[in-house]
Amino acid sequence: MRFAIVRAWNSWIRRSNDRFFWRKFPVATLLAWILVFSGTGLAQDQRLQPLLEEGQRAIEAGDFARAAHAFEQVHHLAPENQQANRGLLLSYLQEGRLAEAEQVGQAAISRWQKDSELHHWLGLVYFKQHRNDLAVSQLKQAQSLDAMSFDIHFDLALVLLSDDKYPDAANALEKAVKIDPKAALAHVLLGRAYQNTNRSTQAVEQFQAALKIDPVFPLGHYHLGFAYASLGRNDEAIAEYEKELQHGPNNPTVLYQMGHCQVAAGDWKSAVIHLKRAIEIDPQNADASYDLGKALFLQGDADAAVPPLRRAIELKPSDPTPHYQLARVLEKLGNKEEGKREFETFYALKKAQPVTGGMASGPVQ
Repeated sequence: MRFAIVRAWNSWIRRSNDRFFWRKFPVATLLAWILVFSGTGLAQDQRLQPLLEEGQRAIEAGDFARAAHAFEQVHHLAPENQQANRGLLLSYLQEGRLAEAEQVGQAAISRWQKDSELHHWLGLVYFKQHRNDLAVSQLKQAQSLDAMSFDIHFDLALVLLSDDKYPDAANALEKAVKIDPKAALAHVLLGRAYQNTNRSTQAVEQFQAALKIDPVFPLGHYHLGFAYASLGRNDEAIAEYEKELQHGPNNPTVLYQMGHCQVAAGDWKSAVIHLKRAIEIDPQNADASYDLGKALFLQGDADAAVPPLRRAIELKPSDPTPHYQLARVLEKLGNKEEGKREFETFYALKKAQPVTGGMASGPVQ
């Protein structure tokens, strides 16, 4: 700062041809003024630097309230300090002070339009405010300014995934895993994006990559099993679900998917065990009730199949499939009149269903 003031004064002096000025303000006086202004700048610098360092240490320690307090003091003394604006935005974001973060972020970006981190963090502010269009806009600007930032690509993908924009999310995650191939979570999320865009083979590769990095990644084997199942590779899917159940034996989703695959594979006895357990933990799972009724019927126990099928209809009345299965069971039991009514309900509901686009079956991952 001292050198900037000296240069400004020297430039002004060179432009002055007023000899009276020099008689009135000798060089010693000018130098005195320079020292005064320089001393003021140095004093401010000496106050700012410890506060900036304190704010940085607080952020690293996860104490965002203390960080915000330090950066607020710097911002009050020097609103044009870029480091303080960055720190204040990040601190407010992490504290959940979203309105203040938005205000600081917008003002900072108007001054430093090419700062990728400011765009990134403002994007996250909008994401936390559930303003996803604005979040995507800011994150894409950050992405264009820093194409080698893993975090920017990853966070953009999270916003896109939350809006079910799987192809765009996959594109962002592909960039992320190129930057950091060892990020297991990025591989899992990329696998899910592929799975939900009917690219199950590529999904398998991503889930395998994640498990190679972290063999006990939470639900890693579940996701891989689901991808195998969508390809009709039920034995491989069951093997993965068995591995997942070793880590979480009471996960109703894994238990249901295990039973579902065992029904498809013809292992009805094992399917009944897993589906009953899934329903005990999550009684609202209509699909598990349907599969249990189907497994019991295929196993030859038509009487036992009726209650879970009726429960599936109760939980999901617009689904035609349980009505069809129940109609078959009732006919088998000799209740042809009620079976006929169930068939009629099935056809009516089937006709009312909208035509699907041919995507892979199964729940969204």
